[in-house]
Amino acid sequence: MHVPVKPLRQYPWWLRPFFWSQQRRYGAVLQPGLLWGRVPKLFAAVALLYGVLDRRSSPISPVLRSLVTVRVSQINTCHFCVDINSATLAKRTGTMEKVEALAKWRDSAIFDEKERAVLEYTEAVTITGHQVSEALMTRLKQYLHDDALVELTGLIAFQNLSSKFNSALDVPPQGFCQLPEKKSAD
Repeated sequence: MHVPVKPLRQYPWWLRPFFWSQQRRYGAVLQPGLLWGRVPKLFAAVALLYGVLDRRSSPISPVLRSLVTVRVSQINTCHFCVDINSATLAKRTGTMEKVEALAKWRDSAIFDEKERAVLEYTEAVTITGHQVSEALMTRLKQYLHDDALVELTGLIAFQNLSSKFNSALDVPPQGFCQLPEKKSAD
């Protein structure tokens, strides 16, 4: 990593419960949390936003949220985010099938029309130079009401923030999702 994390005792006391919660939930304190925690008010703001976007009452289903976060992470080459978000997607779907197919979702029959529309929108928002067309917006509105569309856009923007932060600081994966190794073409 380009910036080192500090020993836990050097973080403000009011951040430590967040780290203990991560330890309990993931079996490890998350390296990005320790980096955000170097600026405690920034950590608090990011944690609050994440909590709003990943709440149980979200109009975006947990599986759809995970598809979005993994796809944004792939596009932004965030190895940590691909790792942790792929593990969450696999847990939410009960299989690795969508995790393994996501990078080439356009060529896979396992994604339904709603997922395809959301993934196309995710790419249009994430990839510089892409635009959201009226046709895509019309397709999305078949599946999502306006408030859900705003929340989806917020989720995509948040995951871009998170994955670009982690990628820029070279945060490594922490081994949450062991993806199968790609076979080389001999």
